[in-house]
Amino acid sequence: MNPLVSKVHGKEKRWSAEYAALRELCLASGLNEELKWGQACYDLNGGNVVLIHGFKDYCALLFMKGALLKDLKGILVQQTKNVQSARQIRFASLADINKKKAAVKAHIREAIAIEKSGAKVQMKSAAQFDMPAEFLTRLDDDPKLAEAFHALTSGRQKGYLLHFAGAKQSATRTARVEKHAHRILKGLGLNDASRVQSIPRK
Repeated sequence: MNPLVSKVHGKEKRWSAEYAALRELCLASGLNEELKWGQACYDLNGGNVVLIHGFKDYCALLFMKGALLKDLKGILVQQTKNVQSARQIRFASLADINKKKAAVKAHIREAIAIEKSGAKVQMKSAAQFDMPAEFLTRLDDDPKLAEAFHALTSGRQKGYLLHFAGAKQSATRTARVEKHAHRILKGLGLNDASRVQSIPRK
């Protein structure tokens, strides 16, 4: 038991009993326990397998390569449509955990086997993400911006596309595009520091 995890879990009020039960299941699997992103994370030779985290209405086990798990019981949850690899098993109470205990153990065993095999989730490329109409129009109107965007790495492109598409209203999407256009022209990703050098242009 990692003392850092014990310290964090000791401060938990809403899901104290549930965290203890989930921690027991994860530790019993033989995985290494670490504190990562402020959460109890269980890894195999450095490869993250499963994480315990909590929200207002539920706590959950987050399987890092959950998309590869067989969901025979239909209990794995994709948090949003843009989450490609991770999947959750959600719990509303300690009784809920006890009810799903057998399935949880099976999923942890399968997740460990997947990690040992070296299997990876096939991630979508930036070209497979929806491009908001507002951004597409902006790129059509500004060839330099279009060139700069397509010169970005796939990860940076996806970051922008998800950020722009995340706004529900067209006006907000347009505002986001305008706000970040200058960063794209500098070759910067959504969260890159401004000191990053711009990509040379032809």
